[in-house]
Amino acid sequence: MGGLELGASESLMNPMTLFLQADIVVKIVMVGLLLASIWTWAIIVSHGRKIGQMRKKSERFERDFWRADDIDRFYDARGGEEVPAARVFSAGLSEWRRSTKNGTIDRPGTRQRLATAMGAAVASEMDKLTDRLNILATVGSVAPFVGLFGTVWGIMRAFTDIAGQASTSLDVVAPGIAEALFATALGLFAAIPAVIAYNRLTHGLNRLEARLTRYADGLHATLSHELEAER
Repeated sequence: MGGLELGASESLMNPMTLFLQADIVVKIVMVGLLLASIWTWAIIVSHGRKIGQMRKKSERFERDFWRADDIDRFYDARGGEEVPAARVFSAGLSEWRRSTKNGTIDRPGTRQRLATAMGAAVASEMDKLTDRLNILATVGSVAPFVGLFGTVWGIMRAFTDIAGQASTSLDVVAPGIAEALFATALGLFAAIPAVIAYNRLTHGLNRLEARLTRYADGLHATLSHELEAER
């Protein structure tokens, strides 16, 4: 008897069995949470790799820039690279060339336009890199409540079975309760990685933004010195 009870318990704990025995509403909740989890991991992997690559490329670009002897020559050779730091550099030098191509130079206005152009470039790059991170935040905050909805619905079904069979034995109650708790587990399974990844990726993006801002400030100072030398 003990062996039969153990086998029944193991069968009840099988995720596929729990899914197949669940009510249609709970099934929809489970499928939605599984899809949200898959989507979350796809974003985590793709964006984590993308942010890491952009950070390394930007660091390499900055290092090469500060070693360059001629800014104009460096711009002609490297200004078109698909790197956040390169786009900030390109925005700054393009504005520099527009502002200094005439004989009369408005130095205060040029400094302001340089700061605006590079600040806008930094903001644009961060907007591109933060795309879809709001999905992680949404999944992290909503998935537990979706799982809780499945739990409540499963418990309601369990009580309905109790009322219908006029019995409170575990054979009647256990399936509905197990399905309900499984929905909660799926909600946490989707939410926890999303929250952790969102915090980690946001931290990485904040570091990259700070680095780009420092680079833009350094480039602004360099171009300001060049501006003082212009006659």
